[in-house]
Amino acid sequence: MDGAAVTQTTEHANLVAEAAVVRFAGDSGDGMQLTGGRFTLATALAGNDLATFPDFPAEIRAPVGTTFGVSAFQINFGGRKIKTVGDQLDVLVAMNPAALKVNLGDLKPGGLIIADSGTFNDKNLRKAGYEENPLEDGSLSNYKLLSVDMSKLTLEAVKEYGVSNKEGLRTKNMWALGLIYWMYDRSRTETVNWLQQKFAKREDIASANVAALNAGHAFGETIEQQSEIRPVHVPPAPIDAGLYRAVTGTQAVAWGLTAGAMLANQRMVFCSYPITPASALLHTLAELRHYNVETFQAEDEIAAVCAALGASYAGSLGVTSSSGPGVALKTEALGLGISTELPLVVVNSQRGGPSTGLPTKTEQSDLFQSVWGRNGDAPLCVLATRSPSDCFETAVEAVRIAIKYMTPVILLTDGFLANASEPWKIPDLTKLEPFPTQFATDPETYQPFARDPDTLARPWAKPGTPGLEHRIGGIEKQDGTGHISYDPQNHHKMTMLRAEKIQRIADDVPEQGVDLGTSTGKLAVVGWGSTYGPISRAVTVARAEGLDVSHIHLRHIWPLPRNLKDLLSGYEQILVPEMNTGQLVKLLRAEYLLPAEGLNKISGQPFKVSELDTAIRARLS
Repeated sequence: MDGAAVTQTTEHANLVAEAAVVRFAGDSGDGMQLTGGRFTLATALAGNDLATFPDFPAEIRAPVGTTFGVSAFQINFGGRKIKTVGDQLDVLVAMNPAALKVNLGDLKPGGLIIADSGTFNDKNLRKAGYEENPLEDGSLSNYKLLSVDMSKLTLEAVKEYGVSNKEGLRTKNMWALGLIYWMYDRSRTETVNWLQQKFAKREDIASANVAALNAGHAFGETIEQQSEIRPVHVPPAPIDAGLYRAVTGTQAVAWGLTAGAMLANQRMVFCSYPITPASALLHTLAELRHYNVETFQAEDEIAAVCAALGASYAGSLGVTSSSGPGVALKTEALGLGISTELPLVVVNSQRGGPSTGLPTKTEQSDLFQSVWGRNGDAPLCVLATRSPSDCFETAVEAVRIAIKYMTPVILLTDGFLANASEPWKIPDLTKLEPFPTQFATDPETYQPFARDPDTLARPWAKPGTPGLEHRIGGIEKQDGTGHISYDPQNHHKMTMLRAEKIQRIADDVPEQGVDLGTSTGKLAVVGWGSTYGPISRAVTVARAEGLDVSHIHLRHIWPLPRNLKDLLSGYEQILVPEMNTGQLVKLLRAEYLLPAEGLNKISGQPFKVSELDTAIRARLS
């Protein structure tokens, strides 16, 4: 549904495609992520719109040649707006039998397999579960097959540079990249420059990699007239003028948090503990110290969130991150942040669960945990990002709300968004509206439990400010004075005040709009998070055929937008696709008593456009 439409003009002419989906797959040590990253950059420089999906194995270092050690990188690129990573592959580059076994099911009929026949030996075939060699037994007759001994050809290409066989075989990914560069008419210049810079201290390794890249490209040129595998032209996409760069969700969150802190005139203190797929956020922010960002790797998840909360108490913006299992450990400290009413941003890169679950696979199963997952009635603000580039704006919004309303904010991303990339138009930061922090400074007017009449936020006082001494902690306090209180009526009042403060955030955000379609109709597809791309593409296709369907996508999960109930009431049916067993749909039913219906997928993989297209048509038939 979101792949290539191919046109062949003459018998021997190049093919023309509106879009193409390519996946590189091999062992986790074969450099598939690096290969995909270089092809992504070359594709962006060629002017295509694109979306990528790195897919990592859960094993840190699985046995070579096994199916559970396969690493893959998928890219969908085209001459139109690209909203998903593509349903089916046009080209699968399989570096070994295991890569073919794991990924073949995603290749469209008639699609192209480029396989390294040099790795299809008896040992590797057995590891992958093959009884016969699929390159020779006719089982791939429904596909185009280019079986080529990449290993042998790579070693021949690099032998003049004196590298060992082991070092030479490590350049095999560059050989495969060169062939794909030829196939899609990509320039090698940027990659050659990058290789020479990366291996500047090892000229032999740099030269070998460049030679392998050029050899793969030359191989493509030699088979042009002898094979049905020919170059494919994908035209540039119509993109608004501006300065762009490819950005992952992790990078965009890091820069959004940094920009938010700058707009608040705040020092950010990021405290975290490594966990897949959230660890990369710590790595990215650690490089931004010159933007008044401090990073701290704690000894565990509880220490990380407590340190971040301590930073907020001290007058900085505390931020922490994790995935579902780590957020579970942070729960008590989140309750402390709600009780002390301090700003805190928690980034949750959701992954498959429960417990350790699927560490490297994506899921949306932490919505309940985020909205309700604390002891006592302890509401906080929950936001969700929709795409890698949207992570920037949503992170800025998380900082703004946390500081303005003096509350923890959970920012939901997921494994797909954290690792996926897309072109991002770099914003003009001078046009972003500042929201400078206001600290209490006057001891004569300071009341620690006084509240802003509009936001109900309490004042923020830095420890050590003369005359602003006050009591703080997790035990319930007396309204107004902040003294410890066990009075039943006071506890009721304080609980309701904290809840009302969170609900008032809904008055400070835009009304919920319709992303595609009309504000009334037969069917609304309501999504949140990374389902945005597949839903948007499916609804676009359906509406082009005249179907009465609209797309609504939520950023503000809690509190929900004020007008959402009235908006949803204008549709005959409501469909809520989620990568969980139905969490947002239950929330909407509970809040609005509307007959919303869920569409659930819990496989660790994003929705396909075809799955949503089928569901839409079934409800409108």
